[in-house]
Amino acid sequence: MGNVFHKPSPKKEPERMEIIKLPPVTIIPQKIVAARKIQAWWRGVLVRRVLLVAALRAWMIQSWWRAAKHRQISKCRQNLLREYAIQETAAVKLQACVRMWLCRHYFSHLCTTMYVFQSTNERLICQKDDSWPVQYNAVARPPEFHIEILCV
Repeated sequence: MGNVFHKPSPKKEPERMEIIKLPPVTIIPQKIVAARKIQAWWRGVLVRRVLLVAALRAWMIQSWWRAAKHRQISKCRQNLLREYAIQETAAVKLQACVRMWLCRHYFSHLCTTMYVFQSTNERLICQKDDSWPVQYNAVARPPEFHIEILCV
């Protein structure tokens, strides 16, 4: 047994590929400047296109929001107008009932007075052309109707 240290067998080196060198490309500086201008123009077109799409989408969202807000406001206005109309109708009906009651009360009072008057004079003859002066406390005026539309 001889030597503990023995030489490793030589490894084979991988075959190297030959690199083919191309002749240097000679570009005129004007072509480089022109290519850069074209690239800058194209990048600008792409950026403007993206910005246009973003602006159109923002415009669509804004128009939708405005329409939704308008619908909400008009719905609120309609509800307020409907409520106002109901209150006005109720007030007119109540006024009509009170006026009718006043007329009936006045007529009843007039009939009672006539009955008392006739019973004392035995008989009172009224002709068609006779008219009784009627006095009301109310002053005749045209009906009032005001509409107020509140902005919310």
